[in-house]
Amino acid sequence: MAVLTEEQSMLRDAAKSWVQEKSPVSAFRKMRDGGADLGYDAAAWNEMAEMGWAGVIIPEEYGGSNFGYLSMGLILEETGRTLTASPLLASALGAASALMLGGSEAQKSEWLPKIAEGAVVATLAVDEGAHHAPEKTALKAEKSGAGYKLTGKKTFVLEGMAANLLVVSARTSGQPGETAGVELFLVPADARGVSRQRLQLADSRGAANISFDGVEVGLDAKLDGGWELLEKTLDRARAGVAAEMLGSAVQAFETTLDYLKVRVQFGQVIGSFQALQHRAAKMFTDLELARSAVEAALAAIDADSPDVPELVSLAKAKMGDTFHLVSNEMVQMHGGIGMTDAHDAGFYLKRARAAEAAFGNQAYHRDRYAKIQGY
Repeated sequence: MAVLTEEQSMLRDAAKSWVQEKSPVSAFRKMRDGGADLGYDAAAWNEMAEMGWAGVIIPEEYGGSNFGYLSMGLILEETGRTLTASPLLASALGAASALMLGGSEAQKSEWLPKIAEGAVVATLAVDEGAHHAPEKTALKAEKSGAGYKLTGKKTFVLEGMAANLLVVSARTSGQPGETAGVELFLVPADARGVSRQRLQLADSRGAANISFDGVEVGLDAKLDGGWELLEKTLDRARAGVAAEMLGSAVQAFETTLDYLKVRVQFGQVIGSFQALQHRAAKMFTDLELARSAVEAALAAIDADSPDVPELVSLAKAKMGDTFHLVSNEMVQMHGGIGMTDAHDAGFYLKRARAAEAAFGNQAYHRDRYAKIQGY
């Protein structure tokens, strides 16, 4: 477990208190049952922004607190515990990272303060198929007049219906499958030629498919850095979603453990059965290993370490396996009640499947880790 500073401990404790009081799982259930178009509670998001969470990684000169990625991971872990849906991952971490890493001074000054305030929701629009494959970008960015014209489609854009600003990967040269020629562009979501289709995801989060029909942007819409910028940005988003998954998995485990201590069968609490004790022990050890991997990845990002890519892929793959296991065990050990919609177990299982796919599943990151290691 990472050694936290006093400020990080206070931030984690504040996040824990807020989500337990203001955003328990029952709030997520209410949001889902209400069919919220955005996929999150706007009032809850405003409170999160007022507490400064949207500006945790953003430098102070742009309205943030510059607490870093490990600090953001602590907040995401707590929101993950109660399945709190919000633009924290897509906007305050993913899109903000792209601007911080590749934005010009003008781009940072225009957008980062608004993201830190929560006044603007931004998101990454990267994938174009059913699976995470950023190198397969086919969306074209052709030179046109005094700028670029973007044509193509993006799929499974997180917070795609709520976003005011899209950070879009597009190809200025080369073919899908090649990394050269891939660039990132800032596109206002209300630009002429942008159309959005809301998606109904299993985990009830907000997402959309987005089409770009000859969308014209200026030369100043392009971020600096190309493929390297995209990979650095995605690694920060991948570490963030792994931190959120850690919180969800820990809560799923603790809820299951509590049930094992009170559920009586054959005259005994089922937690006394050795077979279930072994399964619980495996979940606990896997969670501890996953926590080490996630915190190492976040700390490496803060330190700008050269091994960020391999640590992030290790964390995402390990966290995917662990959340998959724990969410399955939560349903199985709760028996029949775990299969019902009335119980929260199903929410954690559905969230696990969606989070596993976000920014690369276990197979994607094992393959990436192996290539980095030279296998």
